[in-house]
Parts: sequence; C-alpha cells; structure tokens
Amino acid sequence: MILQSLAGLPAFLVYFCTALIAVVAYLFVYTRVTPHDEFQLIRDNDPAAAIALGLSLLGFVLPVVSAIAHSANVVDCLIWSLIALIVQIIVYYIVKIPVPNLSGRIASGEMAPAIWLGLSSLAAGALNAACMIY
Repeated sequence: MILQSLAGLPAFLVYFCTALIAVVAYLFVYTRVTPHDEFQLIRDNDPAAAIALGLSLLGFVLPVVSAIAHSANVVDCLIWSLIALIVQIIVYYIVKIPVPNLSGRIASGEMAPAIWLGLSSLAAGALNAACMIY
C-alpha cells in the first residue's frame, strides 16, 4: 500500500521543483520590474512592501497551481507559468495608472497603495487560474 502511494513521488518531485523554479523566476523578474527594492524594504521591516509582494506572489502562484493540476506535461506547466508572470507584470502597470508614484508610496510604507496593488494582483491571479481550462 505504501509503495503504491509512493509511485507518484517522482511526478510530485518534478512538478514541485518546477513550481519552485517558477516562483524564484517570478520573484526575480517581478522585483526587477518594480522600481522599489521589495526585499530590502522587507528587511527594513516595511509591511507595505511585504503585503504588496506577498499578495502578488499569491496572485502568481494560483495560476501555477491551476497549471500543475491541468497541464499535460511539465513544459505545458512552464508555458502557463510564464503567462501567469506576464499577467502579473501587466497588472502592476495597470494598477499604477490610478495611483501616481505607486512604488514610491509603497517604499515609504503607505499601506493603501500596497493593499491596492496586492489585492489587484491576487484578483488577477484568481481570474487567470480560473481561465486555465484546457
């Protein structure tokens, strides 16, 4: 029984490692697109940066979860993860439109712009995940 349960372990490891690589790639790209240094701000105990980045990460991970659940193979999963990354970058630029100096305001610790960005990213990620029907 245990051996039967462990039969899926190789596939689990492949998809889990693929997801981790996608997350690291997302964080690398996203933190270079935004003008503020999220990780430095988080190290400096700026909750606005943590909220914005954390919710953005959730907005990215939701479609990745959907891609893992629905993809035909790992390459398919990576393609949809790339699409999820692109969607999150687009959301960042759209969210900046009604909030002038969004990054500067997050860097100065303002919570409202951070929550706006984070929840917008999460909403877009949820929609993105739901649209991944193959």
